[in-house]
Amino acid sequence: MITVVLLGAGNVATHLFKAFLASEEVEIKQWYNRNLKTIDKYKNKVNVTDNLSSLVEADIYILAVSDDAIEDLSKQLPFENRLVVHTSGSTSLYAVDMKQKRGVFYPLQTFSKAADLNFNDVPICVEALKKTDLPILKNLAKAIGSKSHKVNSDQRQALHLAAVFVNNFTNQLYRIAHEITEENGAEFNILKPLIKETANKIESLSPYMAQTGPALRNDKKTIKRHLKQLESDEHKAVYHLLTKSIKKTHGIR
Repeated sequence: MITVVLLGAGNVATHLFKAFLASEEVEIKQWYNRNLKTIDKYKNKVNVTDNLSSLVEADIYILAVSDDAIEDLSKQLPFENRLVVHTSGSTSLYAVDMKQKRGVFYPLQTFSKAADLNFNDVPICVEALKKTDLPILKNLAKAIGSKSHKVNSDQRQALHLAAVFVNNFTNQLYRIAHEITEENGAEFNILKPLIKETANKIESLSPYMAQTGPALRNDKKTIKRHLKQLESDEHKAVYHLLTKSIKKTHGIR
């Protein structure tokens, strides 16, 4: 049984809490948040607190807080030489105070409180200053059904940067597409099978090989017509930039 104290109550913390609670191999000893009202509704399931001095002993302390809060919160922990990890993709391992055994437990996924999430589909990137601390992080990932991946800081930060492109930026492109369809009285839902197929393609093809469209074909008439259709200068700029990027990637002039 792995014992855990969870600190923070955002999207990542909430989903981790639910996953830990459902696991027979994890015991949540305590849940801390500076605003107790946020987690008070869970007090029948776990010991909740807003007092750092009352933190109990556990195998792992997980700082599931904003990147900017990690360093300050870890300094305030009233103990030393315990395994303290954060869940950030972009923050240094060394943001955790040096008086602790430092590590990272980074779930590489998009988290929304209202959306259900199966941790079988969530890779966990693990990192530890001491190699001896890696096994418990891997076992914790396994206990909630996730596959763990040992990465170093550079690799983790590269994955986080790449995740912004495949998730956040892609979602913004969905939003632009939604605006375009709304402006012209078309249904955005008609595009959803295409969105799913585009994502499914890279299960068997590299993104390079999966590329299609007017930029790849160098279909200048279609590109010109699309740019004329777009009313927003911002949308035109995005279309032009991505078209230029695709052409450069595939050696098209």
